Amino acid sequence: MKTHYRACNLCEAICGLVITYRHGAAGTEIISIKGDPDDPFSRGHICPKAVALKDIYEDPNRLKRPLKRFIAEDGTDDWQEIGWEEAFDEVADRLRQIRSSYGANVIGVYAGNPSVHNSGTFLTAPGFIKALGTRNVFSASSVDQFPHHFAAWQLFGHPLLLPVPDIDRTDFWLIIGGNPIASNGSIMTAPDVANRLKAIRQRGGRVVVIDPRRTETATRADQHQFIRPGTDVYLLLAMIQFLFAEGLVRLGRLATVTHEVDSLRAAVADFTPDVAASMTGIPADIIRQLTRDFAGADRAACYGRVGVSVQTFGGLCLWAINVINLLTGNLDEPGGMMFTTPAIDVLGPAKPYRRYDRYRSRVTNRPEFMGELPVSCLAAEILTESADPDWSRIRAMVTSCGNPVLSTPNGCQLEEALGQLDFMVSVDIYLNETTRHADYILPPATGLETAHYDLTFHALAIRNTSRYSVPMIDKGPDARYDWEIFEALRFRLESDTYDPATAPAPQDPAVQLDKGLRYGSYGMNNGNPAGGGLSVQTLLEHPHGIDLGPLQSQLPDRLMTETKRINLLPVSFQQDLHRVRAALTAPNRVGDELLLISRRHLRDNNSWLHNTHRLVKGPNRCTLQVNSGDARRLGIGQGQLVEVRSRVGRVVLPAEITDDMMPGVVCMPHGYGHHRSGTRLDVAQKHAGVSINDLTDELRLDELTGNASLSGVPVTVQAVLT
Repeated sequence: MKTHYRACNLCEAICGLVITYRHGAAGTEIISIKGDPDDPFSRGHICPKAVALKDIYEDPNRLKRPLKRFIAEDGTDDWQEIGWEEAFDEVADRLRQIRSSYGANVIGVYAGNPSVHNSGTFLTAPGFIKALGTRNVFSASSVDQFPHHFAAWQLFGHPLLLPVPDIDRTDFWLIIGGNPIASNGSIMTAPDVANRLKAIRQRGGRVVVIDPRRTETATRADQHQFIRPGTDVYLLLAMIQFLFAEGLVRLGRLATVTHEVDSLRAAVADFTPDVAASMTGIPADIIRQLTRDFAGADRAACYGRVGVSVQTFGGLCLWAINVINLLTGNLDEPGGMMFTTPAIDVLGPAKPYRRYDRYRSRVTNRPEFMGELPVSCLAAEILTESADPDWSRIRAMVTSCGNPVLSTPNGCQLEEALGQLDFMVSVDIYLNETTRHADYILPPATGLETAHYDLTFHALAIRNTSRYSVPMIDKGPDARYDWEIFEALRFRLESDTYDPATAPAPQDPAVQLDKGLRYGSYGMNNGNPAGGGLSVQTLLEHPHGIDLGPLQSQLPDRLMTETKRINLLPVSFQQDLHRVRAALTAPNRVGDELLLISRRHLRDNNSWLHNTHRLVKGPNRCTLQVNSGDARRLGIGQGQLVEVRSRVGRVVLPAEITDDMMPGVVCMPHGYGHHRSGTRLDVAQKHAGVSINDLTDELRLDELTGNASLSGVPVTVQAVLT
């Protein structure tokens, strides 16, 4: 029996694992997966998802060789396995033909969340996209996190310069629209959140949660307050207004690099706690006291996540959260919101960032940000033809480890659109609700078969650490790594006379990682003592990972704005305040409408882990949570089937009546909807549920950032009579 140490790459927590296994005549047998007590970051913590590494490896539905669609004798679509070189040649030829006939921009690219959980994809997919030459690039980022990046860019100079809560040293953690107990942290790499939250309270600190649902995190907090979905911006603006009105502003050492303070004071003067109370449902006195308590704490961190970013004022919300931390002296200070010093810096050169509005979406005229267009526009870009032959619709798609039919707004519309493509190829290990529309599926080696370094999540961690995972299992000669797939396609696209005999060999990402480590903040080639700096070899000698210490104050040196100062009121946010004022006169609800929000479960990972029995077994989790008062008014009983309707669709699912929901709000999980035909997901189909994104609306988005507005979707609910 052997032992293997690695970091779990299924979610952002990157927990250290101890895996015992043995090799036999029938292959590799995984005996157990446990938390690594010697990992200095996760400290032995493990969540239920980690066992999915074994389940995915052993899953009979996992694809291991390229699939090609063909028409069977009975006229139906079917699939056949083909060789890798044949697949690469045919895919590249089709992409070149389409590009030659219509131009590069008729090819669209969609990247799912797992792209950043795999260093091979992270490092090589951009080169492939560049070789395609298309501007039509989309990803999951515009479903849930564009507002974070937009606010960071406007305030600090770079969209990846994201502060994270220093929860191991804080005295007051204010969580707005986040549920880190279920998510293991999000844009906050923090394994074992439950015990870290408990430690705050044990040292006399407080945890306060603002959410329309009494979440798993809220039940462990000192205080929870319901808030009407989509109105968080009024709470945050009222807190800023009250800080000024009560003389609670303490800029501290950042006062010398912070400007437009007086302009900000004037801009928020009319957003009082009383105004916020009428919009949010939170009493004005509670808003005032919350602000006093936060400002009066020795060390405090205001943290917002999906609930505030996936709404129509997501960009303003994330701006306001950063402003509150800054005004109270809690930005870039221990126990507040701090910036990481990762071993490999993903930000790049310290120069002003300009990847915004260089071009726009063809149909909806939405600006590009970070090299991407909002994914809410994708279906329209496929379905809408143009009279201008030089401005054609998207005719071909490349998807990478993503399932946008289940994870982006109005999934049914996108499903229709994918069916009208001329060509589609998916880099994915499953035949799922999205990849079933592809002409080719290229499945990479995955999980335990791969090496990995968490480029993104070390850069978002609440403590500076570094860890490199080597493959536990040989992928075998008839498999390809993700980076081999992207590089093979790139080579072919870049050459009209590709010859495999003379083509360069794909470079192992370990080479780039080693360079990044050596020249990083702790690297051998960056002034560190001989033998004391980081490299891939150093990490191989420390299989449990290396602790690089707590977060350190970095401002103003770390600022990447053109002026090397923080402008508290950038023009874009100042202008968007007009939209907030206009919404003050809009009705909170119309008639019998309820507001729909989503939720996450500890054993879920978006749509990706529903094909493992041990994670989906037990009571049905795909239910509509309804407040008891609303249930009585609507005549709905516990477990009764209900129909939920929005502008774009309808679904039927069981009701779960609970006072954990705010009156007027209903809640569904996301990632379900596995009832669609043509997939090979045996377990998931038995626990199909319904997709919340068959109800979310592609026309509802944050006008400022282009992010989808998935929270607070107006719906009607009625009992299904049998």
